[in-house]
Formats: sequence, C-alpha cells, structure tokens
Amino acid sequence: MRFAAAALALLAASAGCREDAPAAAAPERPELHLITALPLLFDEQFTLEGERPAVAAWLDQRYRLSAIDLPSQLPPAATLLMIQPVALPAEELVSLDRWVRGGGRLLLLADPRLEWPSERPLGDPLRPPPMYADTGLLGHWGLRLDSPERAGPVTIEGVTYGSPGTLVANGPQCVVRNKVAARCKVGGGQAVVVADADWIADGAQADKLGALIESLRR
Repeated sequence: MRFAAAALALLAASAGCREDAPAAAAPERPELHLITALPLLFDEQFTLEGERPAVAAWLDQRYRLSAIDLPSQLPPAATLLMIQPVALPAEELVSLDRWVRGGGRLLLLADPRLEWPSERPLGDPLRPPPMYADTGLLGHWGLRLDSPERAGPVTIEGVTYGSPGTLVANGPQCVVRNKVAARCKVGGGQAVVVADADWIADGAQADKLGALIESLRR
C-alpha cells in the first residue's frame, strides 16, 4: 500500500484530537500487518473525510493494523493481510517468499478481475490494479491463478464473491477448496490465497475475513 506510514500517522493524529476518546486503555488487540492498494485506511483522495469501506472499521476494531509498503519491512513469524497489492519488484517477492518460509502467516486476496469502484482514471498509479500481478510467486508455491470462468457474482459456502478467479494446485503443498481458495504449506509458514478481493466490500461478510485471519493466527 502506498504512503502506508503517512496514512497511519494521519490516523493517529486524528484519534489523538478526538475529545470523546475513552480514558481507559482498550484490551490489547493482536497485531495485523497490511499491504494493499485498496483505499481501506483512507479514501482515494488520501484524506480522512471520505467514506471508508465497512470492513476497514471492522478490522480496526479487532486488530492493531500495521500498514507497510513492502514485505521486506515485516517482522518474523507475524501475520500479514495482503489485498490486491501493486506489482512487487523481484527482490520484494524474494523477501516475501523467505518471510513465509521462515514462519510467516499470509492471507492473500488476489483478484484477477477486480471490480472495486474507483473514481481515479485507468492508468492512474493510485488506482487499485485491475488484476493481481502474479509474477511467479504463486507458481513457486505450486499454485496457479486463472481468470474468471464467467463474469458476475458467485456465492460459495455463504460467501458472495465478485467475479472470482480459479485456483489450481500444481503440487502437493497446496490444497484448493471450491476452486476459489487455497491453503499452502510453504516451508515453516502458511499462505491462504483467495481468488477474489471484491467480496470484502460487503461489510456483512467481514466476519468471514476474520475467520480466515484467525485460522492462520492459530
């Protein structure tokens, strides 16, 4: 996610100025690292005035979100939520692979046909990428991501996806469920991959996202 550090600083400053902030310290929330090109922590104009998706507030209530820009900034054996990231340079893909193999836990929402609404024009570097840029990392883990078999929403086991892609396992380290989700054992760590990111725009489905995160944390 671009400008992650600046976004967190802006959020922290805003929280510190609110008069209705509770005096008592809230219970400790587990830390969750976040890399995303979607406007979750702030709106598309990089302000706090615009409306954010309901899932952003849901995550903020349950986790200490630590937004970062690059996998090389991750501490060891942490939990990372990666949602439709921008294309990463080769050295950062190596860092991400090494981090997972060293015990990291990754939930990756990789959408080959993103339908997330955006007011930014096509080609704008701040617009979320229309498709997940798989530059070989998934294949390195024994997984293939294909474009949607058809456009339009699909409901699978109570989750309604946008236009989900199809995941295919090319090795024994990944187990695919219903073509849309896969769990991979990567060295000493784990990666859960979901072939759609649009489904989290529906705040009513935030608990499904939380269940995936907690399954990794456990």
